[in-house]
Amino acid sequence: CWQRTGLRPRPMSPHPDTPPPVLLAGATGLVGRALLSQLLDAGHRPVHVLLRRTPQQPLRDGARAHVVDYAALPSLPAAPWALCAIGTTMAQAGSEAAFRAADHDAVLAFATAARAAGTTRFGVVSALGADPHSRTFYNRVKGEVEQALRALGFEYLVIARPSLLDGAREGLGQPTRPAEALALALTRPVARWLPRAWRPVQPAQVARALRQAMRDAPRGVHGIASADMHRKEN
Repeated sequence: CWQRTGLRPRPMSPHPDTPPPVLLAGATGLVGRALLSQLLDAGHRPVHVLLRRTPQQPLRDGARAHVVDYAALPSLPAAPWALCAIGTTMAQAGSEAAFRAADHDAVLAFATAARAAGTTRFGVVSALGADPHSRTFYNRVKGEVEQALRALGFEYLVIARPSLLDGAREGLGQPTRPAEALALALTRPVARWLPRAWRPVQPAQVARALRQAMRDAPRGVHGIASADMHRKEN
């Protein structure tokens, strides 16, 4: 599942027996919620959860909420791992500027702050088709933020590029995404016949693949294709 990043795989380094503390941004979305649950189930303590507002419900034991403004992030707690699942849509954002502020600026601000806090392993949820030279604004922004993350020089950088997320947004308090709902309605009945790269993927599958790669991937830049997210955990 290596993507052609110009870096050759190096021998795997053994992952620690004790799951390390984690910084997590974007925990209120589909993949972010799955990540938080899986990290806590796997024994990561603490999981520092960055939120834009105070949570309405207490977080699970082991998770610590930090209400932040991504435009002016404070110093973050020290953690060797950081995971970013920040993401919106053009419809939700309302404008290209607002979309870039969320999917580029906030992601890069979090990564920069995590790097300053001593993070060596950074994982991010990008998107299928991310390309800094794309004519599509959404894909171009995703590609540009991937470029910017590479330039930060993390010892380990994991980039997940899922296809369409197949999850229930009703309980997230998010606006309806008509285009996404239509795409899912069309693809779900024929998903088994679609190439793995184009099948809708469950948020838990994305979270599992990202978490596993954070633990096991070689040093350098590691990409997870959407097709590989459908595979069972070893």
